[in-house]
Amino acid sequence: MEREFDFEKPVAEMEKAIEKLKASASGDTGSIAAQIAELEKKCEERKKEIYDSLTPWQTVQVARHPKRPVLYDYISLIFSDFIELHGDRAYGDDRALIGGFAKLGEQKVMLIGHSKGKNVDENVRRNFGMARPEGYRKALRLMRLAEKYNVPVVTFIDTPGAYPGLDAEERGQAEAIARNLTEMAKLEIPIVSIVTGEGGSGGALGIGVADVVLMLSNAVYSVISPEGCASILWRDAAYSAQAADSLKITAKSLLSLDVIDEIVKEPAGGAHTNHRATGDTIKKAILKHLKKLLTLTPAKLTEKRFEKFSAMGKFIK
Repeated sequence: MEREFDFEKPVAEMEKAIEKLKASASGDTGSIAAQIAELEKKCEERKKEIYDSLTPWQTVQVARHPKRPVLYDYISLIFSDFIELHGDRAYGDDRALIGGFAKLGEQKVMLIGHSKGKNVDENVRRNFGMARPEGYRKALRLMRLAEKYNVPVVTFIDTPGAYPGLDAEERGQAEAIARNLTEMAKLEIPIVSIVTGEGGSGGALGIGVADVVLMLSNAVYSVISPEGCASILWRDAAYSAQAADSLKITAKSLLSLDVIDEIVKEPAGGAHTNHRATGDTIKKAILKHLKKLLTLTPAKLTEKRFEKFSAMGKFIK
């Protein structure tokens, strides 16, 4: 496969060598086949080494990979009987944030998530996964509907951030997100969120106040993008790598800070290399946590959720 990043060059070279050997093998099942098998094993090991030791900035690059699975991929891989519900009943229907009833195995859920496209036209139509206020108001409407029917909520987070345009601000972007934070904290049903790509600022948190927050191993979750942080602190986006390191945006850093609850391991080489395996791992993780959460009373759910988010940001001098 074509390699996108400089840090993948060692893997790319090994893959080229494997392809040359396969081309020259011409049915030979002897020594060349053994060499190919050995090289493939070493290639997988090297790939795992590289991806287990990515820098924060390299992780940002992987999280933005153009072939990384998007919400519609996960819907087809993980869920069944998805029925999309539209509109916020106040202004319109935001295509950057979608939701509806679905089945996860035998469990009925309300699925809500940021929806990026897979090409330029789709991304433009979905505003690159950056929702406007009507998107967050739609999400809250669907969460309240789920609460009415006692159905757990599952949210997929993948956005650079909430849309910062003038029209979004005029329609109350900040209020819509703040309302979601307040109302999600009080919902008397289980909520599981997973950060699958970029988790940017309030745009991510607007559907991320959950009982359990999961995160793919090469995803990022931050109050601001590295480029935005570098532009503010250094007045130069060239410092993005330094900003990424300082922001503690990787899954490992956020798990150590108790911002997330579990890292969902991606296949060696990233989620973009094997959509099916990524989907299967996510499905198992969500079902595992839902099973535990469904045993809790509504009062216990909201109490534990409040305690979880209240504890964030504490430090010892």
